[in-house]
Amino acid sequence: MIKCLIIDDEPLARSIVAEYLQHHPEITIAQECGDGFEGIKAIKQHQPELIFLDIQMPKINGFEMLELVEQAPGVIFTTAFDNYALKAFEANAVDYLLKPFTQERFDTALRKWQEKRSIESAEKPTINLNEVPDKQPEERVRIVVKAGNDIRIIPVQDVLYLEAYDDYVKIHTKDGLFLKKKTMGYYEQALDPAQFVRVHRSFMIPFSQLTRIEPLEKDSHVALLKNGVRIPLSKSGYTRLRTVLGL
Repeated sequence: MIKCLIIDDEPLARSIVAEYLQHHPEITIAQECGDGFEGIKAIKQHQPELIFLDIQMPKINGFEMLELVEQAPGVIFTTAFDNYALKAFEANAVDYLLKPFTQERFDTALRKWQEKRSIESAEKPTINLNEVPDKQPEERVRIVVKAGNDIRIIPVQDVLYLEAYDDYVKIHTKDGLFLKKKTMGYYEQALDPAQFVRVHRSFMIPFSQLTRIEPLEKDSHVALLKNGVRIPLSKSGYTRLRTVLGL
């Protein structure tokens, strides 16, 4: 028996998916979830092979939820908004169902998933959002991270600076340090350039935290932040910083 989850904040939308699944007795619904937090817990508990996932949900959206899942199952997005389609397929989604969808369109999505599952020899498809910089409006003002078993939503105004760390980015905040499996290139594209600037291969800083620029050695400089941290500036980073500050 194939286990699936339905993750959608609208009860009617969940009931429609459940009704369409009655035509597929080989698939059982392990749980229905009303938001992304419930979805993360349910994926960890049930280890489903497939999830039907809404995008616009309260608390965290569907893309943010997937970022926090260590090994994502197959995903069929279900949404009322067509402007998410490109990002969904960049995230390696099986299919993208635009509400309201018919039983026939639903069945087509399931066939696509079964074909992909067969081709991959039952290996679970993975979701890779690390290099998809097309953030939704709510994501531009927050960063969602996992801290142990908890999920933290960090407003960007609480970020002191970002630091590259192997395959992760260290997000330094007033409440501590958090790791996010992203790249500095991702954040350079995703964060608002009116608020953040990349000053070094390994560092990005918000303008709100900058107090002054100090010379270090010949032709080298550091940025002094409000918390006293000194951030090295590369030559290009120093030039970029002076340019955006109008110096």
